[in-house]
Amino acid sequence: MFLMAEKGVNRLGKVLVPTWVVMNIDIILGLMAIFASYLLRFNFNIPFSTLNNITLAIVLYFFVRVSSLYLFGINKMYIRYTSMKDLVRLVLAIFVGNTFFFFINYGFILVSGRGLVPISIILIDFFIASYLLIASRIFAKFFIQNIQREGSKPAINVLLYGREHFAVSLKRALESDMKSNYKVVGFVHHHSRIYKKTIEGLSIFDLSELDNLISTFSVAELIFADNDIPAEYKNMVVQKCLNRGVRVKSIKNFIELTVDNTRLPRLNEIKIEDLLERDPIHLDVQKISSSLKGKTILVTGAAGSIGSEIVRQVFSFNPSRLILLDQAETPIYFIELELRGNYPHRADQIEVVVADITDPLMMRHLFESQRIDVVFHAAAYKHVPLMENNPKEAIKNNIIGTRLMADLSMQFGVEKFVMISTDKAVNPTNIMGATKRVAEIYIQSLDGISRTQFITTRFGNVLGSNGSVIPLFKKQIESGGPVTVTHPDVTRYFMTIPEACQLVLEASVMGHGGEIFIFDMGKSIKIIDLAKNMIRLAGYKVGKDIQIIYTGLRPGEKLYEELLNSGENTLPTYHSKILKASVIKMDHGVIANLLHALHSRLSEDVDSFVLVSKLKDIVPEYRSQNSVYAILDKEPHADRGGKFKRTPIVVAGSNSGE
Repeated sequence: MFLMAEKGVNRLGKVLVPTWVVMNIDIILGLMAIFASYLLRFNFNIPFSTLNNITLAIVLYFFVRVSSLYLFGINKMYIRYTSMKDLVRLVLAIFVGNTFFFFINYGFILVSGRGLVPISIILIDFFIASYLLIASRIFAKFFIQNIQREGSKPAINVLLYGREHFAVSLKRALESDMKSNYKVVGFVHHHSRIYKKTIEGLSIFDLSELDNLISTFSVAELIFADNDIPAEYKNMVVQKCLNRGVRVKSIKNFIELTVDNTRLPRLNEIKIEDLLERDPIHLDVQKISSSLKGKTILVTGAAGSIGSEIVRQVFSFNPSRLILLDQAETPIYFIELELRGNYPHRADQIEVVVADITDPLMMRHLFESQRIDVVFHAAAYKHVPLMENNPKEAIKNNIIGTRLMADLSMQFGVEKFVMISTDKAVNPTNIMGATKRVAEIYIQSLDGISRTQFITTRFGNVLGSNGSVIPLFKKQIESGGPVTVTHPDVTRYFMTIPEACQLVLEASVMGHGGEIFIFDMGKSIKIIDLAKNMIRLAGYKVGKDIQIIYTGLRPGEKLYEELLNSGENTLPTYHSKILKASVIKMDHGVIANLLHALHSRLSEDVDSFVLVSKLKDIVPEYRSQNSVYAILDKEPHADRGGKFKRTPIVVAGSNSGE
């Protein structure tokens, strides 16, 4: 009885208990119930005249009770996973058996005028048998979970954070798992309506009591038992736990966590990406779908971090054809395999082109052979220190390549051209940022001179992108440190890759041409705090297990990033996380001539200082930091007067201005 097992055996430690033994114990408890019923019915003084009927009654009862228990599969239940449904089924089996016995007893009354037992005994037996069998299972479950746990590991005190139904399910799963040594000491939640209540004898505490709970109960871990916790609360809890040395975990698959399924789901350590996430982004899926469904979509830089996620999201909206363009052969091959694996019935809608966006013949052939409707331009060189040492390649790819793709889009009647830019284009201090700003200027200058709608999206760092700081910190922590941070005051904006790409798709729908959309990146984060949190999340102590050292700002690197320059302001859109920037726009003829001159210099064997000087002529706010090109900022530049004009962006029905 204590532990049911499949195929007729149970495992309790190293002891195997046959199923028939369990059934026999249930029957013995049933017999005890009917004798107790007789004693209660006759006030512990059973009349001698009833003894002749007891033997026959017990024999009939034996067959009825065994049949009802087998009928409801009571012998197949896992005791340690007993749920409320199991107990209800057990009571129902007893009720059906006693009801059948009642009709047998009534038959004796009709035949002989006298029943086997008084009817009241059948009723009393129902309650006593139900109590004994339920109590035995609860006791057995308690015994298994608390006395016979595998090994002799000390208990890990844990708090559960989540809604009631998730929290109680996880508690039962933790208690039912034989290999788990978790001991749930309480529940925490942020909803005031459930404070001071209890779940299975454990209290639900206010979030403000978390610090006190950790000390009082010696809490070692906290588990998020809910996937719908607001980001602000989640981040607050994780920070408090990290500061107190408490490990934080979450459930990988919440579908597995139900009241009826008490198997322990997979628990994952909280990652830094989870800590930096914000509340989910709500998209106008219908509008995005109508703008992409049945269209031919080209994604440049499709093998990159942003490009590959745009590919995944765009393909889910069922375009007629999706063209993946990149010169990175192996990464784009894996993206193609992923898409074909996820959408085998739509494999003919995928086309992969391995090419360089600066190759005019190849790009023209691509546009001539495909009737492209929408271009997502994510191809770019993005690493600041590398581009600082390779200005020619940065200009060639980020500026000339972008210009070529934009001009071809305009020439071949593409409906929309969406360029992915960066916050490093704002008041740039490095070559990479300056080249992206020049690309922005050129894209904006095309507004109104063709039917193609040119849209720019600007956001900061994305979590987990190739070469970003988080993968670097992970490798350094795994190798035992030290973790290298450039400066104690450096800050950055962060957004997850899916978040950024979702907002790119939303901006592509709301844009009508000429806009620069800025994404709400939340609060900027100090990189030193990011490093400390990652060390703590890995289970190490900062300064003791893993050291942090400062290496100094890299060439062209800023202490902090900006989403607007001093000459820009923003206007709201219908999406709370997307703003429009009112920016300085350059006449198309002027910027075209400047880029033509810059392009001609690329083919010449000129000094890199000449190229960077040309960039500074086009982008007046470009001031090099921690770079050999800072000397150019002390030199007089060509007269820039008359080249720029401010073009305010007006929202219909709004009185907002510059």
